[in-house]
Amino acid sequence: MNRKMIAFTIGRILLAEAALMLPSVVVGLLYREPETWVFLPAIGLLLVAGGVIGMRKPQNTMIFARDGYFIVAASWILLSIFGALPFYFSGRFSTFWDCFFEIASGFSTTGASILTNIDPLPRCILFWRSFSHWVGGMGVLVFVLAIMPLSEERSLHLMRAEVPGPVVGKLVPRIADTAKILYGVYTGLTAALVLLLMLGGMPLYDALCYAFGTAGTGGFGITNAGVSLYNSAYIETVIAVFMVLFGINFNLYYFILIGKVRDAFRSEELHVYLGVVAAAVLAITLNTYHLYQGAWETLRYSFFQVATIISTTGFATADFANDWPAFSQMILVLLMFTGACAGSTGGGLKMSRIILLFKTSHQEVHRLIHPRAIQVVRLENKPVDHALIRTTLSFFVLYIAILTGSTLLLSLDEPDLVTNFTASLACLSNIGPGLGKIGPTGNYAFYSSPSKVLLSFAMLAGRLELFPIFVLFNIHTYKTKSAS
Repeated sequence: MNRKMIAFTIGRILLAEAALMLPSVVVGLLYREPETWVFLPAIGLLLVAGGVIGMRKPQNTMIFARDGYFIVAASWILLSIFGALPFYFSGRFSTFWDCFFEIASGFSTTGASILTNIDPLPRCILFWRSFSHWVGGMGVLVFVLAIMPLSEERSLHLMRAEVPGPVVGKLVPRIADTAKILYGVYTGLTAALVLLLMLGGMPLYDALCYAFGTAGTGGFGITNAGVSLYNSAYIETVIAVFMVLFGINFNLYYFILIGKVRDAFRSEELHVYLGVVAAAVLAITLNTYHLYQGAWETLRYSFFQVATIISTTGFATADFANDWPAFSQMILVLLMFTGACAGSTGGGLKMSRIILLFKTSHQEVHRLIHPRAIQVVRLENKPVDHALIRTTLSFFVLYIAILTGSTLLLSLDEPDLVTNFTASLACLSNIGPGLGKIGPTGNYAFYSSPSKVLLSFAMLAGRLELFPIFVLFNIHTYKTKSAS
């Protein structure tokens, strides 16, 4: 391990977090809120810690694969610890672990909350809570690579460790330029959403917060009523459309920008993703038609809930946990597993992995029937390397193992199986609401501190695609030499 480069990179990331807290300070000052001061000691501690850890750039700036995974996992845990400090200093949370849960949910773009009453919270705290979604959506390390590029030869390991999906590569030769392109698309789509929400009558502050939650596919609201407060079909439709858009691989937007529109729309993963959205909306619309007044209203609520679950955003305009039939609830649970596309801000298993798993299973069945046949698994019309298939299968096994283990441990705290299972699934897939007590009208406040810590790490593990967390807590990481 290149320990000096690891420390230097983490130091820069902490300094970046200090800068990212400044917009919340500005919001507090604009609204003249006394709680604005809570960000100052947090910023001070970040500056000291980041300055000390990342004081000197080492001569050897190489970052190996294992180093990249270690940096990503350690950084996200530290970001959550320091990011929880404004919540803790505000005195609005019962324990530090509640604060850690809330900000881990923010950065991981989960949207799960322990807050039972959001309305009394100051705007600066709510802004930091929502802004954490936007920061975590594309990834803070991608942000660091965009503004403070590291070693060109090895910084791809950081992006591979943080950007969601089984396949991560460069859009252009330089990693820094790739990071800038990704953030440029991300910022442009966010700005467009803010403008459209304001055209629908939403105030600027509200539009920013809901745009942050939509872009990062997070789901934190700024009132107890959430998106339903505005009772606007226009606002709900705009948010739902953008939730679907932010669930699409950002590489496709780059292809569109450079004129390769046909290549973008030929994406196999995109076809499957949009097909699943359409099928789920149709099925739920038919199943819940009797609950609403007319086809349009049924379609309005069905599309919003499908969009929010498959993109793993977590906003809600209907209490699907209590009001919808079991068939529609099951569809939403299945969407919690699939998630959005690779290279998007969404969570879940990712559509590309689902496609690979089905194709690999089909290949194995075909091989049993035709032992001598040669069949190659292809994705996006390209042959898939066996190493990627092996990694995908390993990811799926780890995902199911963590889901099962978390559900089992939560059962020691809460006896309701449906609540525990969907809580584990919602946190691991970075969705937020589930069924039972943690439905759209519920929250995670009833869980004990150990359970909240467990779910916090499930959220971070899900956002980081599992492997970085395992690398961080593997004793062999610290014993053996790194290999490129």
